[in-house]
Amino acid sequence: MSKHGTPQDVDSNRAVLVGVDLGPGASFDPTLDELQLLAESAGDLTVAKVLAKRRSPDPALFVGSGKADEIKELVLVHGAHGVIFDQALSPAQQRNLERHLGVPVADRTALILEIFAQRAQSHEGKLQVELARLQYLSTRLVRRWSHLERQRGGVGHRGGPGEAQIELDRRMIGDRIKQLKERLEKVKRQRGTQRRARERSGTFRVSLVGYTNAGKSTLFNALTKARAYAADQLFATLDTTTRSLYLGEAGRAVSLSDTVGFIRDLPHKLVEAFRATLQEAADADLLLHVVDAASPLLAEQRAEVERVLEEIGAEGIAQILVYNKADLLPESQQPRQVCDELELSAGLRVPRVFISARTGQGLDQLRRLIAAQAVPPDSPDRSVVSQLPDGTAVPATPPQH
Repeated sequence: MSKHGTPQDVDSNRAVLVGVDLGPGASFDPTLDELQLLAESAGDLTVAKVLAKRRSPDPALFVGSGKADEIKELVLVHGAHGVIFDQALSPAQQRNLERHLGVPVADRTALILEIFAQRAQSHEGKLQVELARLQYLSTRLVRRWSHLERQRGGVGHRGGPGEAQIELDRRMIGDRIKQLKERLEKVKRQRGTQRRARERSGTFRVSLVGYTNAGKSTLFNALTKARAYAADQLFATLDTTTRSLYLGEAGRAVSLSDTVGFIRDLPHKLVEAFRATLQEAADADLLLHVVDAASPLLAEQRAEVERVLEEIGAEGIAQILVYNKADLLPESQQPRQVCDELELSAGLRVPRVFISARTGQGLDQLRRLIAAQAVPPDSPDRSVVSQLPDGTAVPATPPQH
């Protein structure tokens, strides 16, 4: 979709955004703000937004012919070079829309995959992104290689007489997917070896998790004095970074890992491909669930992270809710207490702390909360970290796994 320019590159990547309200139970953002941020992260400039309401997707064009004509008109008026849908499209719907609109069409899944492809830095991250993209692409060969669906055969051609080029493409992609899975399995074994070494050393493992752009990397840098890349954009960090964090309150060091951010409707194939990276969260002793306290979609974003944690088998791990960006809250919404408790599903109560990773507000209290979890329950030192400097009691939540 994008030509890897910048949002200001208006000559090459102008995009029309489309969101469809499919009723209760379906994800829908009436502002399309998040999709716009995703588009900007991929290098696209939003020139128009279109909203539609349907009981169910149109099998051929997803939005129906009338709304498709409206989108086409906007494409022509704004000189758009592409259209991005906030929902996932089937291969047939995507193909039909491109024919109808006359420009490339991408869905939310393709956009997220493109951003991940641009941002992955480590060898493992690049392997995972390539696997996810090929798995997505393998269902869309009819569209992308339609001009190659002629018969090939004879001497010197793979596949023998009569095998369509598309079958060769599909076979090549299948072979590459198999190869990538084998290489990632090797990486997973290496991670397992490193993890067992940490377990033998008795290292207490803490992982930062949260919705993308909640400020995880900024918090990671503030706690560890590291220089991990942090930016006010979606998916600024894709590769797991681990540093040692010394906690004077607990008299020990813990390992702190910064992980990839979650997002609504994260493509299932991407969760599957990134399982090795997300394993850092699944194997942690404590999760710092970082929440953007100033986001109007705070509750939805927190629920989405909880859903993905459940999907990767990390729902039973002890966690602290870290409400970041408290400095951006208006005076009327400032918390009465820096630390309190919040009840999650099934009556589970977890500690919550309001902080600002940018200004340092609340970081001392957060360190005390982490220390309270890092000290063994039967340790005589545990009482030392059971109370905050302001007198607020620290909930002694035992690990739940």
